[in-house]
Amino acid sequence: MTVERYIRVFAGTFILLSLALGLEGSPIFVSKWFLLVTAFVGANLLQFGFTNFCPLGLILKKLGVPESKFSCGS
Repeated sequence: MTVERYIRVFAGTFILLSLALGLEGSPIFVSKWFLLVTAFVGANLLQFGFTNFCPLGLILKKLGVPESKFSCGS
C-alpha cells in the first residue's frame, strides 16, 4: 500500500471508531467527547486537500512506506 491509501484507511478507521465511541446509541458508547476525534480527522482531511500537507504522511514516509507513482491528475 502507498502513503495515500494508508492515510485514507487511517482516517476512515478513526472516524468510524470515534463515532462508535461517541454516539449514545452505540453499543460501545464511552463519551460524547470522542466526537472531537471525528472533527479533528475531518479538519485534517480538509486542510490536507487544500495544502497537501499531512502529518501522518510525513510519519509514513519516514517509516519507508512508498508514495504513489500515479495520481488522479496524471
